[in-house]
Amino acid sequence: MKALITGASSGIGRDMARYLAAKGWDLILVARRENRLKELKDELNSVSVRIITTDVGCADCCRELFEMTKDDGVDMLINNAGFGLAGEFAAADLDTELNMIDVNIRALHILTKLFLRDFIARDSGVILNVASSAGFMPGPLLSTYYAGKNYVLRLTEAIYEELRRKGSHVRVSALCPGPVDTEFNDVAKVRFAMKGISSKDCARIAVDGALKGKLLIVPSASIKVGLFFKHFISEKFLLKLAYHFQRKKNER
Repeated sequence: MKALITGASSGIGRDMARYLAAKGWDLILVARRENRLKELKDELNSVSVRIITTDVGCADCCRELFEMTKDDGVDMLINNAGFGLAGEFAAADLDTELNMIDVNIRALHILTKLFLRDFIARDSGVILNVASSAGFMPGPLLSTYYAGKNYVLRLTEAIYEELRRKGSHVRVSALCPGPVDTEFNDVAKVRFAMKGISSKDCARIAVDGALKGKLLIVPSASIKVGLFFKHFISEKFLLKLAYHFQRKKNER
């Protein structure tokens, strides 16, 4: 079995690679930081590891990535690459936001579509899209990131239903964690109010859930409780609550 992982040089993507390697999966690891990919390849020497250095924020690079790997027998695609940016929408840097949209949304969209077509043709394969608990909510002060994760979540759900109605054996899942201890906080310039789960635990739960065909994978019990109670409050109150928590993150 072989998995392709974007954003594999750190955080959840790196720990997914480690977990899959421990299960005997061969890997194609994709990221921009070649030195980190090489270090990870050396670490995971019990399986076959191919590293590809590219920027999935470039649409043409995504298409090239597919062409480079479509004949490699990929059984699982993990769209993990992504980053965040905190601050008021009006003040946030537009170019950084557009780059975030390219990485978090467009790259995932392109790779999902291209690999999905091949998976459908052979009636097998697994796609794991890394969304977030942010995908269930609005996100004042982290608006573009939250909106992007809403896109990822709803796209994945729609594809799941299309496949189900066709009786396809292709599986698609959305990982929706809350805070996870990764480099995300430093890049987004935020600090979470609640303690995050470990990247290693998140990766394990995510991979196991995707291989079982689970649609929504929420690895944190506290996030599950929060999502349950979200249904009992108004949208305006939810916005106020979300703003409060986001402001706390930005103050840290």
